[in-house]
Amino acid sequence: MTKAELLSLVAAGENSGVEFKRDTPDNRAFAKEITAFANFQGGRVLLGVNDDGSIAGISRADLEGWVMNACRDKIRPEIVPYFEIIPDVSPGKSVAVVTVTRGLDVHHVWHDQHRTYYVRVGSQSREASPEELARLFQRRGGVRWELQPVSGSSVRDLDLRRLREYFVEIRQQEAPELGEPAAWVPLLLNTEFLTEGDAALPATAAGILLFGRDPGRFFPHSAIEAVVYPGTEKDYNAVERASLHAPLVRYGPTSSVIEPGLWEECFYFLRRHTSREGLDAEARRVRTWRYPVEVVREGVVNALVHRDYLLSSTGIELSIYADRLEIVSPGRPPNGINPDRMRTGCRAARNQLIKDTMRDYGYMEHMGMGIPRKIIRGMREHNGTEPDLIADLDGERFTLRLWADRRS
Repeated sequence: MTKAELLSLVAAGENSGVEFKRDTPDNRAFAKEITAFANFQGGRVLLGVNDDGSIAGISRADLEGWVMNACRDKIRPEIVPYFEIIPDVSPGKSVAVVTVTRGLDVHHVWHDQHRTYYVRVGSQSREASPEELARLFQRRGGVRWELQPVSGSSVRDLDLRRLREYFVEIRQQEAPELGEPAAWVPLLLNTEFLTEGDAALPATAAGILLFGRDPGRFFPHSAIEAVVYPGTEKDYNAVERASLHAPLVRYGPTSSVIEPGLWEECFYFLRRHTSREGLDAEARRVRTWRYPVEVVREGVVNALVHRDYLLSSTGIELSIYADRLEIVSPGRPPNGINPDRMRTGCRAARNQLIKDTMRDYGYMEHMGMGIPRKIIRGMREHNGTEPDLIADLDGERFTLRLWADRRS
């Protein structure tokens, strides 16, 4: 790092990726900042800079050794950061830059035989809440949330009609009869829709979301909040608001759905507000859509499959404006995926069992190429527009934005 680059960082102030520190903190306080960065997206600790951005300089003897010892002795798993000293940042005063990358593991500070996990929130490092910690382990692959037992549930909370159709019609295998719940247990344990969490053999989160009789009872945030606005901004006077509740998969064949899944519920809502019937040149009744159905379906199903269900305070948002359609999914994209990688077809699943099951039904692209091949190509062919893919890391959400017409 050059002196000019360092001064530019200092001028910008503390933020999600930069922390100012004098070179006098104890090793626990320093380890806290390093751990928080490693558990986030990485960052830099500038040693020898006051909170107000003035240069204090470094004075600790063998500062590099002290930094490395703190990262080895106080952090589990240990971290080896990149260390450098920028001399004469101001006359006679140097600054040390300690850079840490995003950790492959979830790190914690080990002090007095006690572990404490920290996360970076804006310009602050703070102790992780239980929900934040669960999401950290999920992102690092330490926990598969979808396979966790749902407290208070059992096989009786699963819709055996949907399950029988799934195994017999979709997977082409044998399955027990509907009136024999106990006979279903071995099959559902082996396919991870039930789990051996306790004596009741509760359903997994994936089982409830995919095949639950009433998923909203256990996961109220699993609904899709759909709204139509009359203009181009959010408006209290919406044309229609609806909270869409259903299991993720339908009951009945595609050609004659008996009970809809969440995508079908969305489809009915979209049909009312983004399509119209008319007559073609030969006086035949046809339906035209403002947005391609295949594009919107891919966007909605991606949100259902890849959203972060640990974010229990909000559901998926489907918003129709006068000039665009937006699908907002709670949570950051999984496993380091960003919009640029999505555009090239890079694949990563947060909820693998849910993804595999939805793919079995044909709801989503089999090759993981849904965004470049269906969404991007589909909008270009439909009206020549480019969809927006927006990852709001601080706001913990991902937005797919489709434009109704070309913008000037």
